[in-house]
Amino acid sequence: MSSTTNPYGLTMHAQRDALYAELHSRPFQSLPSPCRISYLAVMADAQQKVLDFEHFCTLYGHFHQVPPAHDAVCIEANFGDLRVRRETHLEFISYTIIDSGAPFLDAPFANNGLDRLPKEWLQQLRGAVVSAFHIAVEDGQGKALADRASVRAHFEGMRLVGSYPQNGDAQVWTTFKTHSDGCGRLLVFNHQMTESQLGRMVQRLIEIESYRLMALLGLPLARHYNQSLAPMDQKLADLTALLAETNEEVDEQAVLGEIIEMAAWVESARAETSFRFSATAAYHELVVNRLEALKEDEVSGHLTITEFMTRRLTPAVRTCKATDKNLENLSRRIDRVSDMMRTRVEMSIQSQNQHLLASMDRRSKIQLAMQHTVEGLSVAAISYYSVGLIKYLIEAAYEKGAPIDKSMAVGIAVPLVIGGVWWATRRIHKRFMKLAKEQIG
Repeated sequence: MSSTTNPYGLTMHAQRDALYAELHSRPFQSLPSPCRISYLAVMADAQQKVLDFEHFCTLYGHFHQVPPAHDAVCIEANFGDLRVRRETHLEFISYTIIDSGAPFLDAPFANNGLDRLPKEWLQQLRGAVVSAFHIAVEDGQGKALADRASVRAHFEGMRLVGSYPQNGDAQVWTTFKTHSDGCGRLLVFNHQMTESQLGRMVQRLIEIESYRLMALLGLPLARHYNQSLAPMDQKLADLTALLAETNEEVDEQAVLGEIIEMAAWVESARAETSFRFSATAAYHELVVNRLEALKEDEVSGHLTITEFMTRRLTPAVRTCKATDKNLENLSRRIDRVSDMMRTRVEMSIQSQNQHLLASMDRRSKIQLAMQHTVEGLSVAAISYYSVGLIKYLIEAAYEKGAPIDKSMAVGIAVPLVIGGVWWATRRIHKRFMKLAKEQIG
């Protein structure tokens, strides 16, 4: 509703209608007693969800109806006394098939919702089925409670889990196992519930059975990585002790290589398990919430659904949480050891630099001493050749008749030449030192 359509002329948020619709996107079913229900949860990625919607639309053609134009979070198709409800979730697509018109035989699982769908259509479903089970709803109003021995016969003699949910208004039996047809089974006796109440309770049972399997998807990953966590933890402890206690030289390159290898393994494990373990925790929380909403009363001599889940599912979820926590802790410890190793390497480099600087200082002093020696020799050599040249000049002047004492003139020239050469050499030396200091500064 926009400012032009509401009577108050208010400007509505662009997503306001979508937010209202979100709360009604998955309405509860109203279920008659008796009826037969089948449920499928199919793991699918984004591309498979698109193809699955196209495949779902072909089902309308089988029943001579017009398919929907667009996909949605929840689509419910009514084909007479058969209802097919398709829901898209984050990881999977669910199909709930409700058959309220089939002949209800004494054997509650002799017919089911899947029997009403084309076999070829079922075989062409995209993705992998994680959860598949049947729910038989029987009308128990005004009737005696079902005999447990007869109930067990409907579950192929398997051990039963049962309770009186909704404060005794219904009776539920299951085994949480697959049977000869590859599907699970739940048997519900409705004693005092309306169709709406029954629909809400059955929806909770469906979500409990479906979400508990989705939660358990993280357990194989946890078991797989738990086999490597203990050796990896011990290896890291040995490396830490080696760095902390040894006084001997350590092959730092080899240690760094091991640390990098361990860090790569941990990050790979976390990348593979992070989403799965988070999903496990979320699904488990949903299961716990649905169990609380069942409000079960105990059937004498049998585990309730809540007791069974608490005893079996909760430890599995805790294993996933513990594995996730151990991977996180191992990653942090590797980071600390890496920091320690980097500090050790930096200190080693600083020590080497100090030795290098000290060695360079010694070499500089030696070079300076050698330079002074060379400068002294250079003064002597230059003075020697300069005096020789001056001597030639004095002799030439004397031969031309100049009144000069050659020996005296040469003797006087020697200290003058040496002094001049020394002074010129010092000036050049100071000039280069000044240029060097200016470049350094």
